Amino acid sequence: MKRIQLLDTSIGTSNMGDSIIMECVRKELMPILKDSFVYNMPTHLPAFNAFSVWRNSSVVQMYSNCDYKFAGGSNLLVKDLKTHYPQWNINKWNSKPLNGVITVGVGAGAGDYTNSYTTKLYRSVLNHEYYHSVRDERSKEYVEKVLGLKAINTGCVTMWMLTPEFCKTIPTKKADTAVITLTARTELNPNEQKMIDIVQKNYSKVYCWIQGDNDLDYFNKFINTEKIELISPTKEAYEHILDTVDLDYIGTRLHGGVYAMRHKKRAIIIAIDERAKEINACNNLNCLMIDEVDKLDKMINSEFETKVIMPFDEINRWKAQFEEFR
Repeated sequence: MKRIQLLDTSIGTSNMGDSIIMECVRKELMPILKDSFVYNMPTHLPAFNAFSVWRNSSVVQMYSNCDYKFAGGSNLLVKDLKTHYPQWNINKWNSKPLNGVITVGVGAGAGDYTNSYTTKLYRSVLNHEYYHSVRDERSKEYVEKVLGLKAINTGCVTMWMLTPEFCKTIPTKKADTAVITLTARTELNPNEQKMIDIVQKNYSKVYCWIQGDNDLDYFNKFINTEKIELISPTKEAYEHILDTVDLDYIGTRLHGGVYAMRHKKRAIIIAIDERAKEINACNNLNCLMIDEVDKLDKMINSEFETKVIMPFDEINRWKAQFEEFR
């Protein structure tokens, strides 16, 4: 029986999008995971303390000797691991049992700055034999040119099931109900208020899914929200609405929108950062930049198809590295 480390971005997360990512990672890796013993390891929190690694106990050796080690999705590869809160909470004293990790649809953080400590640590932890699955060209360039490792741009793992045949099952016409998401930040974005107002005008019923831990406080700062019904901040609550209500998705949360598409819902993703922008450039989401929100009314009331473009040959090439997929 194989032993697998699965580095789980949904443990200790402040963003339920990580739970969506990990659901998709597990589905895509099922041929490997189904007959294996899987250790679910945190990424937001340290998986090991330095003292236990130094002692090299039998437990640490057990984790170190896993057959495969996979890291699931998210913006995991920050460019500076000295930051106060890295997406991947590792350091040179506690990371040795993780050495050999293979990434699955992982993204690299924004910006060009990096440092030798970060580069050396990633080169120590990440696998040198297998190709890494990354979600966009910018991340591929970082893994290849900066880290000197092998990478394949497979797109985000949450989108691997969005085949042309599946996309044809997603409605092209406007529904009567909508679900929105917002992304909390320090200052209100007036374009998000415009988004709320446009959605309220065009739909008879509006929900808001609370995807992040600060999103409710952020939501409460806007006006014209009294009739919007809140959805609890769990993946299960969101999935229930998607499974039982005919609706459109409109919002700033990328994975909230992708998850809606996975449930055959028409989605308009409002891009607020490099993640949605980069993924849209490669994969053709139905996407508006946040400063283009004035176009939202027209888009809502138009008919449009979902034509996500995914590199299925590249996805299959990445999977073909592992005998369980052959």
